[in-house]
Amino acid sequence: MLDEFNQVIDYIERHLQEEISQKDIAKITGTSDYHFRRMFSFLTGMSLHEYIRNRRLSVANQDLLLGEKVTDVAFKYRYQSTDGFSNAFLDWSGFRPSEVIKSKRQKFFPKLEFSLKIQGGISMEFRIEKKEPFNIIGVSKRVPMQFEGENDEIIKLAQSITEEQKNEMHKLGNLYPNQVVNASYSFNDQRTDEKGSLEHLIGFLSTEKSDRYDLTQISIDSNLWAIFPIKGTFPSTLQETWARIFSEWLPASKYELVEAPEISFTKFEDNSVEKYSEIWIAVKEK
Repeated sequence: MLDEFNQVIDYIERHLQEEISQKDIAKITGTSDYHFRRMFSFLTGMSLHEYIRNRRLSVANQDLLLGEKVTDVAFKYRYQSTDGFSNAFLDWSGFRPSEVIKSKRQKFFPKLEFSLKIQGGISMEFRIEKKEPFNIIGVSKRVPMQFEGENDEIIKLAQSITEEQKNEMHKLGNLYPNQVVNASYSFNDQRTDEKGSLEHLIGFLSTEKSDRYDLTQISIDSNLWAIFPIKGTFPSTLQETWARIFSEWLPASKYELVEAPEISFTKFEDNSVEKYSEIWIAVKEK
């Protein structure tokens, strides 16, 4: 897996001035584009799109230092206009391309290299379970991707749920775990967000359907699910398990991700520090 990731990085480096082909990346990795992008973002803390943008702007900075014109550099790195390039460069570096030419200011974003880190040694309990089609019904919002700490936008989403919405979700929720779940999907909408975002839904699993305009309904196809039961301090143990799934379990397993919501829930039935949680990810054999 690490060899394939480094081959993708080398491929990107050779094509910074050209189109980065998803098909070519899939050929290198031998997995789906979705699987690679999710793995990449979790391992690096940024979307693939953001990494490519940062590398292009970093190399563009060096070209400007060598005396190339802003217009030439903008089109060289696939920007449609000088203004678009200048704004992206300012957002990335904190200064405009013209300042590079005048005062030799620069910012550097290095090429990634994936290397082996010996870890693990702690067993991970999981099971593979086939589930028939089901729906997730709840409230949703597009939020920024965040890999550590609490996501303020998800907290605001939870606080926005009305009593009527809660009652309707409880009434429709007729599948295990028969309680509130969190589901994340539609990762990295690159058309609108270079830094990475996702759609987050708080709701219930159900075989029923809702016709309420203020509730989101996602229909999930029949899939295999890797299910990870977790017992520990909340939310740190849950977050650590998410990280281990992507950094340890997935690279070593015979499975790859299927494009479907990633689901988790936690039972808050008592006041103990240790809580029971589960993480569900849809998978298929490689």
